[in-house]
Amino acid sequence: MSGSEDVDAPVIIAGAGPTGMTAALALHARGVDSIILEADPKDRERPGSRAIYVHKDTLRTLENASPGLGQRLVENGMIWSTRRTLFRGKEVFERTYPDPGGDGDLPHFTSLPQVWTEEYMLDAVEDADIDVHWDDAVDSVDVEGDVVRVTTESGEEYVGNYAVGADGAGSQVRKEIGGEFSGTESENSFIIADIAEDEDNPLMQERVFHYDHPRVDGRNVLLVPFQGGWRVDIQCKEDDDPQKMTEDEEISELVAQTLGERYRDRVEWVSQYKFKQVVADRMVDDDNRVLLAGEAGHLFAPFGARGMNSGVADVEAAASAITVALNADVEEARAAEIERYGITRLKAAEYNKDAAGQALEYLQGDSYVTRAKKRLAAKAAPYYEPAGEWLDDAPYGPHGGPPVTIGQY
Repeated sequence: MSGSEDVDAPVIIAGAGPTGMTAALALHARGVDSIILEADPKDRERPGSRAIYVHKDTLRTLENASPGLGQRLVENGMIWSTRRTLFRGKEVFERTYPDPGGDGDLPHFTSLPQVWTEEYMLDAVEDADIDVHWDDAVDSVDVEGDVVRVTTESGEEYVGNYAVGADGAGSQVRKEIGGEFSGTESENSFIIADIAEDEDNPLMQERVFHYDHPRVDGRNVLLVPFQGGWRVDIQCKEDDDPQKMTEDEEISELVAQTLGERYRDRVEWVSQYKFKQVVADRMVDDDNRVLLAGEAGHLFAPFGARGMNSGVADVEAAASAITVALNADVEEARAAEIERYGITRLKAAEYNKDAAGQALEYLQGDSYVTRAKKRLAAKAAPYYEPAGEWLDDAPYGPHGGPPVTIGQY
């Protein structure tokens, strides 16, 4: 569908994180040009490992959008082979996979720091000659007929037929289209720390979950390896002081008790969170010209790795919808493509919120029934493997993805 005036690019993308860069690459693969606007400078610091678990569907999307990109993440990531769960210090489940990556051209997952993922994505964006305008945040978004005018804080104006808001939790694009978050926040705080690997004496490549870890006063602890280090997640108690627990001496002691004494002084980054479970009330604007994606449209607790992966699924769907809409000859058909994106990805976001929320409720729930189920399952696990597997699976929410036709996570 031709525009009524010249545009800088058919699509203007706000945000140069994984979601925004994937949007640009997915559009480029479909022959659609875009411009990326990023609030931060190019040399921005991105502390913390953040989204370390990259699902196969995400790898496939990246590989299709930029051949070699998915494989590059795999080559530089880690595939851990063992799942292990302990209840109050006693092992209740263990499974080691002889071929944890599977037998396909891409593995079931790979694990690496998000900053590496972003580096490889940016290389692909630059190889594709996609323009990225750094250090210039979006200030306003206005739809006029069949164009979208995006003005930045520097006063620059960019005109496109569509805009994609991939500008994170504080999304200015979401605010501009009148979108609002609603949902809940976790009752407990969580401490998250990145620990540098001890290359001279590496730990097993295994994901370990501790219920009521006896060495840290009965707190739940998750240990996940990624290429170059370990992620340690510690669930705080109600009377904990999370900020104090992130202080050097406190977090070093917690790490030494969970990973071992040799890791005491290998903490590279630590923070504390209360996880939000929120979804925007819309994923597109009233004119079906502006689309939200990733954390601009939803925030989930990290259990099940539904954050970055769902953002990539969003923009894969957005790129398809925009490509069809740009070639539509009838306005109703054009609008229907974008509207369909809004409906399906909103359903996906609600599913992911509920799935991550189910895991969060299981972890922080302190009802008699929940505690009794865990105790009974732990007692049965040595004799009945499904009980142990239930304990192992439950902290991550249900398997699979939302029952929609576009995207999985």
